[in-house]
Amino acid sequence: MSKEAAISLWDASAAEEDYTNETLGDVSVDVAIVGGGFTGLSTALHCAEKGLSAHVLEAKQIGFGGSGRNCGLVNAALWLPPQKVREKLGTTYGPRFIKKFGSGPEYVFSLIEKHQIRCEVTRTGTIHAAHGPSGFKDLKERHEEWMRLGEPVDLMSREEVSEMIGTAHFHGGLLDHRCGTINPMGYCRGLARAAMGAGAKITTGAHAKKLVRDGDLWKVETNRGTVTAKAVVLGTNAYTDTLWPNLSRIFTMIHYFQLATGPLGAEADHILPGKQGLWDTGQIMFNIRRDAFNRLLVGSMGKVVGSKDRGLSHRWAKKQIAGIFPDLGPVEFEEAWHGQIAMTPDHLPRIYELDTNLFTPIGYNGRGITTGTMFGETMAGLLTGMDRADLPLPMTELMTVPSAPIVSRIYQSAFTANQVLKAI
Repeated sequence: MSKEAAISLWDASAAEEDYTNETLGDVSVDVAIVGGGFTGLSTALHCAEKGLSAHVLEAKQIGFGGSGRNCGLVNAALWLPPQKVREKLGTTYGPRFIKKFGSGPEYVFSLIEKHQIRCEVTRTGTIHAAHGPSGFKDLKERHEEWMRLGEPVDLMSREEVSEMIGTAHFHGGLLDHRCGTINPMGYCRGLARAAMGAGAKITTGAHAKKLVRDGDLWKVETNRGTVTAKAVVLGTNAYTDTLWPNLSRIFTMIHYFQLATGPLGAEADHILPGKQGLWDTGQIMFNIRRDAFNRLLVGSMGKVVGSKDRGLSHRWAKKQIAGIFPDLGPVEFEEAWHGQIAMTPDHLPRIYELDTNLFTPIGYNGRGITTGTMFGETMAGLLTGMDRADLPLPMTELMTVPSAPIVSRIYQSAFTANQVLKAI
């Protein structure tokens, strides 16, 4: 794919080779996987390693959805503080989920190391920055709980976080040493390479149009042919369509956008010198990071309005960078893009068994790198005899959110208004 057609900076700059193969025909496998992002590719890799024949069907290109448009922050656990997770999931699943997903970054990094995935990995942590005094109060409460759990998370004062970020803009922060950053498209393509190396098959340009039972088997009908499988995993998350009734209505879809400057010189060396990724406590979240080539990336909730060279989002990004890093000087942008996030009402992900041997993990609430990777491992476990009582969270009945489309539009209006307000 040419750089001009890239879906994100990561697509244009990833060191891992893209993979394209539109040949399918009619095949039979143990497991058919719909979606070539973190979830689908992790599922394929782990299934293949367990001896199952697996075939991934991707409608566009590897990482086309949220995986290739991600911020690239490899964060632990969820947006929710651990005490809220325990409250929602109870005394059995709560502590188990917190422990497993707290170790999510380490698992991602272990796969990167094992398969030598070229994805610009850093392991210097991520910073949850307080946008104001109320945000710092929330971070203090989170820190107390992480300390109780014995996790390596530091509470930083305004002075400490200012030195680490290179600005006095924030009111303090949490440094999570478990975490780091990656080029998410590079990671996604690396998972594809690893899955194929383990024996899985991948077909791109294969749009799954129909899913039907055929006795004890499933048939996934695509524009490239039909896959007959003993089991099916839908790994489409926020890019879920109408393949299965009502599945796209169990979450509220929101957009998240990013703008990336071109590579900067020594004038940017004071900005996040440790290359930590940062997101803030604001109600409409904001993020900053520097990549391996010294580009500065900023983003927030909503769509790109305009382009990298002009329009509302361009003005917003320039205003944010100038306000937070006034000594940096003017910048120009190399890429602008947005992706989709699946937000559930309680901010917890789901694992559904939609029918016999038809599964979907879904609703990642903006934590796709770790959640998609670890749920891929979980799917392989389920398909090879894992006790369901050992799942990181209980399977639940499919419940739609009737107001989701309306709420999504309301959110988008609010996010656009926020850009307007902060671009002035």
